[in-house]
Amino acid sequence: MAKINKTNAARLLDRAKIDYELVPYEVDEEHLAATHVAEQLGEDIRQVFKTLVLRGDRTGVFVCVIPGDGEVNLKAAAKVSGNKSAEMLHMKELLPTTGYIRGGCSPIGMKKSFPTYIHTSCMEFAYIYVSAGVRGLQLRIAPQDLVRFVAATVCDLL
Repeated sequence: MAKINKTNAARLLDRAKIDYELVPYEVDEEHLAATHVAEQLGEDIRQVFKTLVLRGDRTGVFVCVIPGDGEVNLKAAAKVSGNKSAEMLHMKELLPTTGYIRGGCSPIGMKKSFPTYIHTSCMEFAYIYVSAGVRGLQLRIAPQDLVRFVAATVCDLL
């Protein structure tokens, strides 16, 4: 088996003594969607979470982590984050803002600590997947560990 290089997100979890597993998958540049990742992992799409970065009109940048088959409800996201309105961060702003690229954006280890909101359904599972910070690698982690580590608010975002 090929050695998996630890990502910054994985090193941060190591330092915090949080259990996780790095799980590689085949990247398809044409299909960066979470549905593709879930298929590759042979997992329920509802357990494969995607990390979305938004900008609110009052608080600025914040992060939403939602099930892979879901669409973020911008009104709900704005409300929970203390904004009147919110929009997705422009693609060209993602890397300079977070240090991550599309398809490899992890809620762990962004350049700065942003307010983070995770959809309530994460708590239905013993573990969920989030990006490890690069395309082709997922973190398998207990949702309560992730919530605690990124100091996330668990709420409805769909």
